[in-house]
Amino acid sequence: MQHPDVCIAGAGIIGLSLALELHHRGYRVTVFDQGEPLSESSSAAAGMLAAHDPDNPPQLLPLATLSLSLYPDFLNRVRTLSGRHVPFQTHTTLQSVPLHTATASSELTTKDLTHLLPALTPREHRFILLDEHSLDPRQLASALLAAVHATTIDLRPHTPVLSTRSIGNTVEITTPSGTMHAAQFINCAGAWAAASSHLLNIPVTPKKGQMFSVVLPPSLPMHFVVRTPDVYIVPRTAGPAAGHAIIGATVEDIGFDKIVHPSDIDRLRSLAITLLPVIAEAHQLEAWSGLRPATPDGLPVLGAVPGQPNHFIATGHYRNGILLAPATANVMAQLIVGEASSTDLSPFSPNRFFAELPSP
Repeated sequence: MQHPDVCIAGAGIIGLSLALELHHRGYRVTVFDQGEPLSESSSAAAGMLAAHDPDNPPQLLPLATLSLSLYPDFLNRVRTLSGRHVPFQTHTTLQSVPLHTATASSELTTKDLTHLLPALTPREHRFILLDEHSLDPRQLASALLAAVHATTIDLRPHTPVLSTRSIGNTVEITTPSGTMHAAQFINCAGAWAAASSHLLNIPVTPKKGQMFSVVLPPSLPMHFVVRTPDVYIVPRTAGPAAGHAIIGATVEDIGFDKIVHPSDIDRLRSLAITLLPVIAEAHQLEAWSGLRPATPDGLPVLGAVPGQPNHFIATGHYRNGILLAPATANVMAQLIVGEASSTDLSPFSPNRFFAELPSP
């Protein structure tokens, strides 16, 4: 397919979710990725759909709420195409909050916590209970990739986008395999978004996160997430990883380094043990790291790229790529086809970074 309607750079959760949405709307889509699809932060994440995490910027809430409302249809579409069911692993989160923000109606007492999870030792933490789902990103990645393969989407791994330029009403996309033209181009390259489009002004940088998985001991039947500002524990309750838990994660500003350091994993384990002492008995399975695409204000970059006709960008989702994938696919598809957006996109406009760029 040499003349698709839309070309997407980046085959992570954002790029492939958008590709499915555009395909559903009848568009011919080609997706390029410099490596293997869904092999970076999309499968490294813990999978919390943390729309109400108090660490999120408040401007993110409408988009996050929209995404939660779209998630059932998104998972149903993936299941219809792939034949694979992606279940929610948990439905509740114990969220640590600062003492001054906890109210009499929301704060859980020590008695409440003991009832929920006898092994929990809250110490200085105050907790509220959130209605919040989580899923296994590796299950989602496998099903999403199978869904894409079941369509006519042209997925090209190990094919980086070297350059793009607007020519009339089309975009010329150059890769090591040659050149193609598309009506529109969308940069969904995550932490590599700036390099992928040579947009040196876009301040999307990688924020490294290390984490590890354990086998929970039989004495700890855990069915909800525990999250503090320093550490989270995310159990797996269904599928091949049932009985395991993900513990994370560091936040490091050290470029594209993905080395896992045992000392950092040990520190995360110690933090988890202060909450759940029985974690000391848990057998470690594996440790890994991912690179989150971060912006200075913690908000995604969604919209048309100023000064580059028919160029769009959707990146900078930081710690919420899994959560925001359905909404990002929805609103970016609306932009592409010229529909009104389901939510206000002004907080995410690329103009906040590109306002000073001259027109070509």
